[in-house]
Amino acid sequence: MTTGTTPVGNEIRRLRFERGEMTQQALADACGVTRQTIIALEAGRYAPSLELAFRIARAFGVGVEDVFHWRGP
Repeated sequence: MTTGTTPVGNEIRRLRFERGEMTQQALADACGVTRQTIIALEAGRYAPSLELAFRIARAFGVGVEDVFHWRGP
């Protein structure tokens, strides 16, 4: 689980490494965003839009809830 300022946690880093150490750039390219967006997501500084959450999940071949989880109050 990542730590940061958003109540939405994610497993992006773990999933990247489970997928043959996929780079942040490769994931960004697959999702149509910048590498900086992936960095911010992994650090927990940014909560994705619903559309981006689905794009990321699809890039990993998993459901949205396998990537993102609520850790807020």
